[in-house]
Amino acid sequence: MPIDKVILVEGRSDKQRIMRLIAEPIEIVCTNGTVSVTRLEELLAPYDQLEIYVFVDADKSGEKLRALIKREFPEALHLYTEPAYREVATTPMKVLATVLLGANIDVKSEFIA
Repeated sequence: MPIDKVILVEGRSDKQRIMRLIAEPIEIVCTNGTVSVTRLEELLAPYDQLEIYVFVDADKSGEKLRALIKREFPEALHLYTEPAYREVATTPMKVLATVLLGANIDVKSEFIA
C-alpha cells in the first residue's frame, strides 16, 4: 500500500507513540526540536507530493515550529493535542486516537473509544 501522508512531529517519543496508533502506511518525520527554514525544507522535500500533517507539542517551542511550518508550508494540516497535556508524548492514547481519526487517519481499533 503506497504512503500518501506524512506526519511531522518534534521528537522520537512522539513518533513512537503515534506509530503505535496508526493503522495505515504513514511516514512520520521528526524535527528533533526547532528547525530552520532550510532544515524544514530538507526534511519535507522527499514528501512534497504527500499530505502533510503537523502534530507538535502545545508549548512555546511547538508553537514556534508550527508558525514556521504555517508560513513555509501553508497547505499542511495542523493537529493539536489538548493544552492540558502539553506534549504529544504525554497525551493519552485515546485522545491522540481521536485527534488522528478527526484528520481521517486510520487508527487501530483497540485505541478507539
